[in-house]
Amino acid sequence: MSMEWTGRRPGVVMHVRCPDRLPEEGYRQVLEQMAELSPVVQALPPTAALVDLRGALRYHGATAAHLGDVLRLRTVSRYGIDVRVGIGPTITVAATASAQVPHPGGVLAVDQADAADWLALLDVEDLHGIGPRHAATLKRYGVDRIGLLAALPPATVQRMLGGKTGRIAVDRARGIDPRTVTPRRQPASATVRHRFPHDVLDGAPARSALLGLVVQLGAELRRREQAARALTLTLSFAGGPKWEKTRRMVEPSAHEDDLRLLTYQLMDAAGLQRGRLTGLALRGEDLVDAQLVAEQLSLDAARQARLVAESAADRIRARFGPDAIGPAATYRPAS
Repeated sequence: MSMEWTGRRPGVVMHVRCPDRLPEEGYRQVLEQMAELSPVVQALPPTAALVDLRGALRYHGATAAHLGDVLRLRTVSRYGIDVRVGIGPTITVAATASAQVPHPGGVLAVDQADAADWLALLDVEDLHGIGPRHAATLKRYGVDRIGLLAALPPATVQRMLGGKTGRIAVDRARGIDPRTVTPRRQPASATVRHRFPHDVLDGAPARSALLGLVVQLGAELRRREQAARALTLTLSFAGGPKWEKTRRMVEPSAHEDDLRLLTYQLMDAAGLQRGRLTGLALRGEDLVDAQLVAEQLSLDAARQARLVAESAADRIRARFGPDAIGPAATYRPAS
């Protein structure tokens, strides 16, 4: 199937995938090598990044594919890190291309003129931003290729996946992706802490403080436009010992519903009995750009209502301060 390319802002974008579980220092080294090619680098921790190559092509007098080869050669020869590089006219095409590069590394460059036909033949789950559940939903309706998704009326896909998600999915399948590479070196983690004025047991005060940390962390992640792939809970006890445990999220999220569920599971895993707590710390790990996280459709009306309320609370905090609004369970009257 051949599609007409309708991208609004064609450019030359490089999407780089580093090996999984790459140490933070190795990730920083790869970013430095990318910055030698172009000053417009957007970090997507913990193992990916974007580069705008438009100015770099003129400066280096080279093709995009050649710059991809140069980056890979430098990271391998200097640090022993092989990377997968995808290049395309938009972020979606470049990120989709990098995922098609076999391990351990390589370069796949897709020209603007070929991008539509190249996308059309790929499985629908290969389109960057389409999550497993959305892909499964589309396949139940017989939409198993990106070309078929691009050919559907947007309203049809919106009924399948939800309004915003369906519209974005069709746009990306058709090559419409107005996002640009934004220079950013995002923190790879975010931590919030609570210190108890006196030792407490695992009861109402501890759960109230834990919920407060969830609210703080979620608000901070959304302010940064990031989402967490994992959470780490640290408990400090009287006498000095600490307990710490990390668990992965089912999907990256910055929403209080998801953060609260996993945080309470971590607290329950601690198996507290008579241990007296002196402090709590909650850390969001493996942070990713929220714009690159597919928004999954939920049929839970109560959850949707909470997400709307969460967005309203964020606006109130932005105007009146971080303590302007929050759950009643976290309210502590002044003594």
